[in-house]
Amino acid sequence: MEKPYVIGIAGSSGSGKTFFLKSFLNHFEKDQVTLISQDDYYIPANTKTQEENRLYNFDLPTAIDRNKFYADIKDLFDGKTVFKEEYTFNNPNITPKMLEIKPAPILIVEGLFIFHYSEINQLLDYRIFLDAEESVALRRRLERDLVERGYDRDDVMYKWTNHVVPSYNEYLLPYRDKVDEVLINNLDDPSIVDNATNIICAQLREKLQLH
Repeated sequence: MEKPYVIGIAGSSGSGKTFFLKSFLNHFEKDQVTLISQDDYYIPANTKTQEENRLYNFDLPTAIDRNKFYADIKDLFDGKTVFKEEYTFNNPNITPKMLEIKPAPILIVEGLFIFHYSEINQLLDYRIFLDAEESVALRRRLERDLVERGYDRDDVMYKWTNHVVPSYNEYLLPYRDKVDEVLINNLDDPSIVDNATNIICAQLREKLQLH
């Protein structure tokens, strides 16, 4: 199998990465594209108490099993299928699924630290940076974490101030001027993301001669 064309997608929390990825993937057949997410490589923290979980900083490069993340990407390069249990952010109400990540001509690598991890960054052929104003991103983070992940507001605000924003400033923001595409996503208007993915995916199809 030839080396896949590797697209790195990173963005601030609340920048709309999930919606962007969904829109992006919808442009291709399942056998044309595959996605591997840094979020599924968190080192488990489910042995901690609720208070310890609140204080534990998930927004550091050391919170990720970096070596396994890289090794699984390389396995996809070699045409191997990767099996990985999804990470559920310590939500006891969610039963984790076993993910089957199959090799494909286009490989999307997604995560906060993919540009910071030099060994992964050098594998990327195209880099996309999603961003949003802090007030917009925080509102989206609150909506997600309070509803989907069962955190309370104090926990979310503590992590935002002490973990999320400092991590973004140190490990992601420095790469914004070094990527191929920056998408500012401040409006809750799906057409903005759809239009961006339409353009990017059309260019990819032409470049890779996909039909």
